[in-house]
Amino acid sequence: MTRLILFLLALGFLPQTPSLAPYVPTPEDVVDRILTLAQVKAGDVVYDLGCGDGRIPIAAAKRGARGVGVDIDPRRIEESNANAKAAGVERLVEFRLQDAMTVDVSPATVVTLYLLSSSNAKLRPILTRQLKPGARIVSHAFSMGSDWPAEKVDRFVTARGDEVTLYLWRTDGTPRK
Repeated sequence: MTRLILFLLALGFLPQTPSLAPYVPTPEDVVDRILTLAQVKAGDVVYDLGCGDGRIPIAAAKRGARGVGVDIDPRRIEESNANAKAAGVERLVEFRLQDAMTVDVSPATVVTLYLLSSSNAKLRPILTRQLKPGARIVSHAFSMGSDWPAEKVDRFVTARGDEVTLYLWRTDGTPRK
């Protein structure tokens, strides 16, 4: 199925939504820090919007959570599925070839993002409308705008020496623009 979609995209038969961010893999130590900041545990449902190679849903599954990765690039979905199988967590994760702007995130207890600020701003009303009160949102590097300050900001230096900022919000049932 994925190969057919790739073929149809290449021929221009399927529309492709513009990307919300370029694909940049999140370093493993940052993945761990994201999941720790969100306090991911067994029973959580973690959605990663723009999942790339699936490393965040896979790492969440290793903690006993269920993971759902969403990406518009069929190659990333194919890679994510292969990575989940190699990690032995394919029963705990699902990867969807879908536009993050159209996904139903209502089952999520945690949503992770590594998108641009403008993309976060577009997703914010969807997240606050669909997520149940108490759901956690963690964004790598980009905020949700000055009118929705993060509950917690985690700044640190990675093993590679990169300075990273993570933002955490909890939904309270109040839709935001």
